[in-house]
Amino acid sequence: MDITVVIPLFNEAESLRELHERIVAALEASGKSFEVLFVDDGSRDGSFDELRRLREEDDRVRAIRFRRNYGKSAALAVGFEASRGEVVVTMDGDLQDDPAEVPGMVDLLGEGFDLVSGWKKTRKDPLSKRIPSKLFNRVTGLVSGLRLHDFNCGLKAYRRAVVETIPVYGELHRYLPVLAHWAGFRVTETPVLHHPRKHGRSKFGLGRFTHGFFDLLTVYFVSNFTRRPLHLFGSFGLLSFTVGVGIAFYLTWLWLTGVGIGTRPLLLFSVFLMVLGIQLVSMGLIAEMIAHQARRTEDYAVRERLG
Repeated sequence: MDITVVIPLFNEAESLRELHERIVAALEASGKSFEVLFVDDGSRDGSFDELRRLREEDDRVRAIRFRRNYGKSAALAVGFEASRGEVVVTMDGDLQDDPAEVPGMVDLLGEGFDLVSGWKKTRKDPLSKRIPSKLFNRVTGLVSGLRLHDFNCGLKAYRRAVVETIPVYGELHRYLPVLAHWAGFRVTETPVLHHPRKHGRSKFGLGRFTHGFFDLLTVYFVSNFTRRPLHLFGSFGLLSFTVGVGIAFYLTWLWLTGVGIGTRPLLLFSVFLMVLGIQLVSMGLIAEMIAHQARRTEDYAVRERLG
């Protein structure tokens, strides 16, 4: 199998048939073998019934149905695991991503890149989504060192090695290019067409911005300190303990010269810093043991599979 197109969806029944037709038209013209894998994230609008009909008409269609809504990262994680293509392409199910862009993105992978991310250069979304998105992309670029215009575009192409290496859980789908970049894969982006939404409404509210900030902290910590958490906690702990000991020596010198220190707030502050330092180092050691023993697993209740 050359290409697997993974499409996470939630309540997109009206879009699915047209989306399937566009994907088939684009990929049949490329001459590559392909499959289209839909992951229904607990839809309640008859989306899976439409997928059944598409499967009956085209055996290249496969589908997985969750029992409830888990979120886009869960849908991508299960889709990646079930995919069979040497190249995995992701796109949203709302017809805003254009399947005609896929062959060009696959060609870019052939130039030595491991992940090609779409850039919605002319974005067909309201200003209330575009401005926060620009801020999000700027901050993510500064923190990650990976300069992309559009980290959160749903249209991406991956070599198989990337989807087998990069974990997707929580809400980390926004940061897949960052995780791939930090893992040593070559990442690039290309401008892609972006269409206005034809049916329904966006499934993401204002909460995605606060979630995105916390997820960025998660990505930074997981990528830099998962295997060595003591380096993070221990650094702050050692600094706190050292400052506390320094203050204690200063107060001891004052006491030896006859100056009373029993009522000085600085004494309590010194003790606080030393205790805090010991606690942080202890937390780092415990985290080291957990990191050594733990193995992350995510189980999602799949209700039905097609294909």
